[in-house]
Amino acid sequence: MLDDVRLHAHLIGKPGSRRELNTPVLVLDRDALGRNVQKMAALAKRSGVALRPHAKSHKSLAIARLQLDAGAIGLCCAKLGEAEVLASGGVESILITSPVVSAPAIERLIALNSRIGDLMVSVDNPANAVTLAAAVRDRPLKVIIDVDPGIRRTGVGSVEAAVTLLQAIHSTDKLVFKGVQMYCGIQQHIKDYQERYAAIEERTAYLRSIIAALAEHGGASAIITGSGTGTHHIDAQLGLLTEWQVGSYVFMDRQYAECDLAGDKQQAFEYSLFIDARVVSANTRGIATIDAGYKAMATDGGPPVVLSGAPQGSNYIFMGDEHGLIVDPAQQHAWSIGDIVRLAVPHCDPTVNLYDAYHVVSGETLHDIWPVSARGRSR
Repeated sequence: MLDDVRLHAHLIGKPGSRRELNTPVLVLDRDALGRNVQKMAALAKRSGVALRPHAKSHKSLAIARLQLDAGAIGLCCAKLGEAEVLASGGVESILITSPVVSAPAIERLIALNSRIGDLMVSVDNPANAVTLAAAVRDRPLKVIIDVDPGIRRTGVGSVEAAVTLLQAIHSTDKLVFKGVQMYCGIQQHIKDYQERYAAIEERTAYLRSIIAALAEHGGASAIITGSGTGTHHIDAQLGLLTEWQVGSYVFMDRQYAECDLAGDKQQAFEYSLFIDARVVSANTRGIATIDAGYKAMATDGGPPVVLSGAPQGSNYIFMGDEHGLIVDPAQQHAWSIGDIVRLAVPHCDPTVNLYDAYHVVSGETLHDIWPVSARGRSR
C-alpha cells in the first residue's frame, strides 16, 4: 500500500490519470461497484433474506462498509485473520465460514468473541466443538453447523453426523447453536441455468432433511446461511435460506460472467474490477506482449477477458511470470509500445490477494487508493 501511495497519490483527482498508473495495476470502477452493491441489496430485500456478503472476495474494509451501508447485516470471512481485520475496522457481526482448530487460532477466536458484538464460527466435528467450548472464558461462542454439499471439503457428511454434532454442542453451556451453513461451491459455476437449478434444488432438499432432523433433536435453525453469486437467484425461488453469502458479485470475474445467473441470458452484474496492463513489446503485427503474466492474476480460472486496447475478439495467452500475449484473431492490428490493455480478471478472490491496493477510478480519473485490508491474512 505504501508503494502504491508513493507512486500514485499525486494522480488522485487528475483528469485522465488512469492511463498514467504504473502497470500492471488492480483497478476498481467505483461507479460499477456501487451499482453492483445496490443491486444485490435490493434483490435480497425483495427476496426476504438477509445479506451477509463474503469478504473473502474483496478483503476490504472500504467495500465492507459500502455493503453494510446498503443494508447487509454483517460479513462472512473465510479465515480468522480476515475477521480480525474487519473487526479492527468496526465490523460487529461476522461469520467465520471455515473451522478454527489450532490452539493459537482458538485463543485468538475467543479473544475476538469478547471484542465484537456478534461473532459466529462454523463447526463440522464434535471434537472441535469440545475444544472450542473448553477455551471459552466469558461470553458463550455462537456456532453454525457446516453441512457438506457433497464435495468432501468441510461440513458434516450425513444427517446422523449433524445430529451427533448438535448433541456435542448442546452438552456444554459454552456454545450456542445458531443454525446451519451449506455452500455449494461447485454448483456456482455451472453455466447452464436449468442444470444449475436442478443441482441446487436437489442439494436444498438434502439440507431440508438436515434441518428437520436437527429440529427433532432440539436444534431449531434460526439461521440457514449459504448461497453465492452463482446461485442466489435460484435460492431466492427455493426459499429455504435466511442469509446469502454472496461475494464475487461486487466485481464479476470472467467465470461468473460466463454463467447465465438469472436464466435470462444476460450478464447480471457489471465488471467493476480490472487489471490495466501495458504493451511492452510489439514486433509482430497482430501480436503484442503486455506486462501482466502469472504474477498479475490468479490462473485457476483460465485466461482473462480482453476488454479494451485490442480488436474485438482478441485473446490473452499466458507467457510466463511477468508477461502475457494479446492476439488479434485477424492478425492485422499494430500496437505501439506503451498502449494500455484492460483485462477482466478470470477469478477475482485470489487475484485481489496478489495486490496491496485498489486504484479506485471513475471513468478515466483516479479518485482514491484503498488498501486490500486483509491481504495475506490466511490464518
